[in-house]
Amino acid sequence: MVGLNHYLTLSAILFCVGIFGVLTRRNAIGILMSIELMFNAVNINFVAFSKFVTPTGFAGQIFAIFVITVAAAEATVGLAIVLLIYRNYKGINVDQINIMKW
Repeated sequence: MVGLNHYLTLSAILFCVGIFGVLTRRNAIGILMSIELMFNAVNINFVAFSKFVTPTGFAGQIFAIFVITVAAAEATVGLAIVLLIYRNYKGINVDQINIMKW
């Protein structure tokens, strides 16, 4: 039987992999993918707690839908920024990008 601990463990592992990806990647697209992985780990938590705490409620699923829409908007804006940076600097290595520094 799969319990709440299994979902929380899976979510913690995915979130840690996402944090590791954000901290170690130098490619902007890889960092965006790692952030998406962290969002998905949070969605697993929302749905798991909703299922095991209030089985008849849909609060966790609704929060997960909101997170998915925010993640889609974040990916769209992030990809647009990455494309503009690539056009101007011919690379998307975040170590070399310093446009926002004064």
